[in-house]
Amino acid sequence: MKFERMDCGSMHNGPLAEGCKHCVDGGKMVLFVTGRCDTGCYYCPVGLAKKGKDVIYANELCTRSKASIIEEAESMDATGTGITGGDPLINTERTVDAIRMLKEHFGPEHHIHLYTSTMDAEKVSAVVEAGLDEIRFHPPLKLWSDMESTPLREIIKGLPIDVGIEVPALPDHREELNDLISFAESAGVDFVNLNELEFSESNWDMMDRYGYDLVDELSSAVKGSAETARYVMEKHPNMPIHYCSSIFKDGVQLRNRLIRKATHSAKEYEVITEDGTVIKGVLYGDLESAMKLLAEDYDVPEELMYLDTERNRLDVAPWVLEEIAEELPYRCYEVEEYPTADRLEVERAPLN
Repeated sequence: MKFERMDCGSMHNGPLAEGCKHCVDGGKMVLFVTGRCDTGCYYCPVGLAKKGKDVIYANELCTRSKASIIEEAESMDATGTGITGGDPLINTERTVDAIRMLKEHFGPEHHIHLYTSTMDAEKVSAVVEAGLDEIRFHPPLKLWSDMESTPLREIIKGLPIDVGIEVPALPDHREELNDLISFAESAGVDFVNLNELEFSESNWDMMDRYGYDLVDELSSAVKGSAETARYVMEKHPNMPIHYCSSIFKDGVQLRNRLIRKATHSAKEYEVITEDGTVIKGVLYGDLESAMKLLAEDYDVPEELMYLDTERNRLDVAPWVLEEIAEELPYRCYEVEEYPTADRLEVERAPLN
């Protein structure tokens, strides 16, 4: 069977879900509406800062402000939003409000997809009526071979939106996964997404408990997951299945989102790299005196400097600081960061 290969080991055997297309292009904002979830999957990779906590994140921005969520989407010129958790349907009212807010602000063309383990017809109807475009169900492992005992077949019957099933490719549960996809085919599910199983700080204990190994020392991917995905894809040639590798998420989806974010929000004193990170000069010391010195003695324009009071430093255009750092009585560095709300630092190098 022929698969259409994508970058970083991902592949698919049919059309990609619309939500996936936006993710691949980097156009999806990730809206984490709550860390609460009742399913308790042992493989859940959600980080400790979010897992089980009733927090809201728009991409990397922790906020409860509707205006901040809209601002974050605008800062990357988002074409859509992926609503996730936890389980967004644990707090249906909040999720419905978010869908309506995004649709009202950006219009009906703003594509919204949602992940949930909840199989509740009333809650699903509520998010569909609010304007949801695509829903992805994540049945717990214990039900993969017993989906007929769930109401999912009836829930998705006649739904006017795209319906998918998205689960990890568990290397020790091939046959259960095969059963789940057989059910998806018979129930009229539009697509199946299989994610490469990966470890995180919050699920590390599963490695010993289930005897999992890593693909290699540099990867967070679990050995055998990719092979399991290929096995079930070959078993179901008529079901649109997308296998998403762990490095695809970072190497393609995140990279493209960073590039998009940087392109739309980078400041005049920042240089955008080909990976979507930004490079800037940073100066530490008496910041007000430094700003005055750079402006008066070195003719540095105001727009090429920024006083970052939160991190107690002066950001300066890197090409400017490189030229004058040796002459300054301050500690100066060139820093590479993500263009995100958390400003994750990738690398720094001293300039003097």
